[in-house]
Amino acid sequence: VQLQASGGGLVQAGTSLRLSCAASTRTYVMGWFRQAPGKEREFLAAIAYSGGSTNYGDSVKGRFTIIRDNAKNTWHLQMDSLKPEDTAVYYCAGRSTGRVVFSAWPSAQFYDSWGQGTQVTVSS
Repeated sequence: VQLQASGGGLVQAGTSLRLSCAASTRTYVMGWFRQAPGKEREFLAAIAYSGGSTNYGDSVKGRFTIIRDNAKNTWHLQMDSLKPEDTAVYYCAGRSTGRVVFSAWPSAQFYDSWGQGTQVTVSS
């Protein structure tokens, strides 16, 4: 499965940005992670293809929303009230095989495909 992330850019604090990820085929769990310089990759959000169950990382609950478009094999990360600490490279991730294990969604090892990353920079 190939993933293509897009939508990053330079924005001011307090504004919004929407990232998108397009998959070449169906993925059963669709997620977003980010990695800032010198830090580990951080889980942000994931959503199930079937049923739409979601899971969010604590640092973005209430500010970020994951949205899926099953007909287009795409998903988005709507990011509101952005902060300078949200500056990072954002990656989309997908799981296309095996069981959908909700408790494993925050783990990067759960996903079997990754997008190339898109830079988000939030200025103060």
